[in-house]
Amino acid sequence: MFENAKTFKTTLAGREFKVVVGKFANLANGSCMVYYGDTVVLCTATMSPKPRDVDYFPLSVDFEEKLYSVGRIPGSYIRRETRPSDKAILSSRVVDRPMRPLFPDGMRNDVAVVMTVMSVDQDNEPEIAGMIGSSIAVAISDIPWHGPIGGVHTGLVDGEVVINPTLAQRDVSTLQLTVAATEDKIVMIEAGAYEIDNDTMMDAIVKSHDAIREIIKFINSIVDEIGKEKIEFESQAVDAELYEAVKAIAYDSVKLAMDTDDKTIRDAALVPIYDEVYSKLSESYPDMKFQIDECMYKLQKYIVRRWLLDDNKRVDGRGIDQIRPLDAEVGILPRVHGSGMFTRGQTQVLTVATLAMASESQLLDGIDLEDRKRYIHHYNFPSYSVGETRPSRGPGRREIGHGALAERSLIPVLPSLEDFPYTIRLVSEVISSNGSTSQGSVCGSTLALMDAGVPLKAPVAGISCGLITEGDRWMTMVDIQGVEDFFGDMDFKVAGTKKGITSIQMDIKIEGLSYDVIREAFEKTYVARLYILDEVMAKAIAQPRKELSVYAPKMKSILIDVDKISAVIGKGGKTIQGIIAECEVKVDVEEDGHVFVSGLDLANVNRALNIIETIVNDPEEGTMYYGKVTRLLPIGAFVEIAPGKEGMVHISKLDIQRVENVEDVISVGDIVPVKVLGLDDRGRLNLSRKDALIALKDRK
Repeated sequence: MFENAKTFKTTLAGREFKVVVGKFANLANGSCMVYYGDTVVLCTATMSPKPRDVDYFPLSVDFEEKLYSVGRIPGSYIRRETRPSDKAILSSRVVDRPMRPLFPDGMRNDVAVVMTVMSVDQDNEPEIAGMIGSSIAVAISDIPWHGPIGGVHTGLVDGEVVINPTLAQRDVSTLQLTVAATEDKIVMIEAGAYEIDNDTMMDAIVKSHDAIREIIKFINSIVDEIGKEKIEFESQAVDAELYEAVKAIAYDSVKLAMDTDDKTIRDAALVPIYDEVYSKLSESYPDMKFQIDECMYKLQKYIVRRWLLDDNKRVDGRGIDQIRPLDAEVGILPRVHGSGMFTRGQTQVLTVATLAMASESQLLDGIDLEDRKRYIHHYNFPSYSVGETRPSRGPGRREIGHGALAERSLIPVLPSLEDFPYTIRLVSEVISSNGSTSQGSVCGSTLALMDAGVPLKAPVAGISCGLITEGDRWMTMVDIQGVEDFFGDMDFKVAGTKKGITSIQMDIKIEGLSYDVIREAFEKTYVARLYILDEVMAKAIAQPRKELSVYAPKMKSILIDVDKISAVIGKGGKTIQGIIAECEVKVDVEEDGHVFVSGLDLANVNRALNIIETIVNDPEEGTMYYGKVTRLLPIGAFVEIAPGKEGMVHISKLDIQRVENVEDVISVGDIVPVKVLGLDDRGRLNLSRKDALIALKDRK
């Protein structure tokens, strides 16, 4: 039945990589089933027969997580996969970004690339299998494309570069680097890193490319054997005659309008120019407003690129390596736990930090082993930030990607859960945008965290580097604004501390970058990053605040023996509910024995922890407690220092002064300080209020 099916095998990072073609999804233009260890991904590519009337290439790339691939039933009410998870969207973007620039200019046919994850072996990541499989599916199809590409995930374990690390290796790796490339050029870099220096990062990229070249050879061997002939497509490229007509009318006026550092002035100046072009060409080119718009875009792009390449001139008059005016501010919002605003030119990002109990971490329902997120970063890009009126429809793929990039940038400098037992949520609100909002959110997020009192290991800043190419000529410029992003060839984002890189995201519009371009981008972003950290952010807030906001919950944690968990919870939850009610706190007990206590009053938090420690440990002589008076006797009083742990305070130990009647000093229900004197001859606790009062007096 499957007489046309063919199997191809190679070795990737020491494990078998197998591709089956001709057996699955044969109605697609191209398809293959990829097996990497026990990870299995079905990759398909389809193309519509006719182009769409749009000014962009309508490519969609989807990474579909199926929970059956890890033997799980979805946790949603309807028990089926619905909208893609953030992780799936990020995986889609990682494949989309290197593939998109390699499709021909002027192509407007819909192309859909779908990766369906059908089985997952955690040692062999489905994202890498999906990327390579997608490249194979398009390469062997009749869809025009200038690929193939290959991709690897690279780690750094004990200082050694590891290609496609296993799960155990990823757990200890200080680098999470994904590289995609053609045989000659790098087309995509995505990285999270624990303060990796430029040279080490460059070495990891080069070694990744070496591994990718072997993948490219494998793919080309498949294409040579079974690849289809590429079809001719109806190009929707700008009509040369129409473009020259637009250029003749508008060149000088567009050049004048573009020459400003203010996006608002530029946009306003272009409006009458568009109207003039429409008016003068409406008779010769009727019903071609859409194509005229494309010509105007191409003309603006031509002007900006000529300025940069020929005159070393930027639209806003800056030097090639000059950063726009910067400003940083903290404590803007009085009632939130922390806030920071970072401004770069006309780009402005306000980030807000919120602290909560560890139990409020985000629950995940995906195909990897991560089921909770303690640090959550959301990024919002409202239409008003660019002066537009689109309605809000929730975060799109771009917003999710930028939030994840800022999140990845800051993870390496966050304190551990043991040192700072909080769930942390950051929300970056882009309130004005003219380029580099993702890196603005990195800077604003550092400010917000420090304002909230989160003890960061080091502050993080981010900056982007652009590129213009023409044949063998190329030049880079630091801190690109909107028009340089739109009309340029690269947006190379790098975030990090003074010590090293914490994240990279590289977007390009050309068929790849040389090592020289990447090295220069690293050097320029490093210099710019140090300037932002020292001259701007440090002047707004030099170090994290010593105290949390009065509106933030006060949190402490202890680790208890798991055998003692039942004692803390009590029968039917009676003990823990009693602690919560008495101390006005929240208490979370984890399966591993971690106990987290939070409340607005630090004294109540300490009292609750004191009670819990008393439950799980035998009180030591000399230890101080606050206990509740439960009974009065003529000879003294009983005080409960923890549920089930009660001791006697003799009348002689009730107060510093002589006490004639117990009732004169304390009453049932009072919370009183006591000090453990030891055990009596019957094994009961002996407590002293007198010694506790003396100790407290001495402290003052």
